Amino acid sequence: MDMEVRLRKRRITSATAGWWLRVGIALLGVVIAAGLSTSMAVASPTPPVPGQTEPFVQVSKNRSDNVSDNRSDSVSSARTESSESTAEPSPTPPPPSQTGDTFVTNSGSNTVSVIDSTANTVTATIPVGNNPTGVAVTPDGTRAFVTNSGSNSVSVIDTTANTVTATIPVGNSPTGVAVTPDGTRAYVTNVGSNSVSVIDTTTNTVTATIPVDFGPYGVAVTPDGARAYVTSAGGSDVSVIDTTTNTVTATIPVGDSPTGVAVTPDGTRAYVTNNGSNSVSVIDTSTNTVTATIPVGNNPASVAVTPDGTRAYVTNVVSDTVSVIDTNTNTVTATIPVGNSPMGVAVTPDGTRAYVTNLDSDTVSVIDTNTNTVTATIPVGDSPFGVAIATS
Repeated sequence: MDMEVRLRKRRITSATAGWWLRVGIALLGVVIAAGLSTSMAVASPTPPVPGQTEPFVQVSKNRSDNVSDNRSDSVSSARTESSESTAEPSPTPPPPSQTGDTFVTNSGSNTVSVIDSTANTVTATIPVGNNPTGVAVTPDGTRAFVTNSGSNSVSVIDTTANTVTATIPVGNSPTGVAVTPDGTRAYVTNVGSNSVSVIDTTTNTVTATIPVDFGPYGVAVTPDGARAYVTSAGGSDVSVIDTTTNTVTATIPVGDSPTGVAVTPDGTRAYVTNNGSNSVSVIDTSTNTVTATIPVGNNPASVAVTPDGTRAYVTNVVSDTVSVIDTNTNTVTATIPVGNSPMGVAVTPDGTRAYVTNLDSDTVSVIDTNTNTVTATIPVGDSPFGVAIATS
């Protein structure tokens, strides 16, 4: 993509600029809807990084034809990789009965859509706080934790009744959230406060606040629960938190504006999407060093690893695609066209499907991970952002 097109994609109107200055970088710099409610509560302005200009891609709800044309060219070029997908090893999933409901945050509707993962239909819509972005479900599937970026809070959803049972104040512009494997704590990234809030899931109270680098965005906890990896979207590094002491023990340089992060099921590697570098960094968690850098589509946002650890699915916001990475070779083996501005991604516990939120299409794409094709498209709320899948 030439520089002129790239700059055009980053341009925002003066009307929306005020919103993003208030929210800081909480929503990846993607403009979520020209028609967001003017009554939304917003966080205090977050100053830009000194010497850094517009680290995130800006995508408006109504994109121009010429941008779409260029994006189509990018998708067309990327599709040539899909022929390699047949070389992928077939995953060995656990029984399909382990897959429960799918939870999607609608950042423009201030709601969470609940999708029946068997029928691929929306069965409930739950009001939450302003600008919900991240979502994580407890290992037992009984609760979902939702970050409300515009309300500086976390909503706790009872997944049986599909109602909010608690609202927890956290830092400014909370965005990412991850629950520990034992279900006792939730780690929340506060983009506007440069901190991580630690929530006791029994009492639903914040028990620790951890200072991290500028613009903490994504978070993932290792399978043993010992560490949390936090991306600093305002810079180019990942902070490693010791969950026993709740202190930062390492800072790992990666690409520009890292956002999403996922740890492999065996805990040996962390995959990080570099939104500003169009790449994915692979971190060796034993040494906390980058061992590979994988080129993907334009402005990668989120990443999810399959339960068998063989593949990573990456959403490319501007390319309108999902890149499939073979984790054995750390190469892209397929590129899947989805909706407009794909943001969040989650793989079902049985490994057979990936659910992708399309921010500018108000839909969720369902990918068959055996064929790497979209088999269903589900209408949800306005500007769907995050996604998480419960175990039944």
